[in-house]
Amino acid sequence: MNDQGRDPGRHPDVNTCATEWETAVLDGGPADGMRMRVTDRPSVVQVTYPCELEGPAGGAQAVAVYVYRRDPRVQGEPLRYGIDRASP
Repeated sequence: MNDQGRDPGRHPDVNTCATEWETAVLDGGPADGMRMRVTDRPSVVQVTYPCELEGPAGGAQAVAVYVYRRDPRVQGEPLRYGIDRASP
């Protein structure tokens, strides 16, 4: 069964409005070229990568955070998100 256009968290027989999925691609940064599906055209996408810790961490985890912003000039698929170099 093809789930395109449906909410993957719902059973396909649920009688609700279908969610519109769109393809998006990330430009620049560590996730350059990564493709994904998004709903509602979010203005920002956050990508995280785990960091390797040295020494005892006591259960703590560290991740590197990268922020990508949607290019509002792109109206059709694939939507484009560029790395935000000013974000932490």
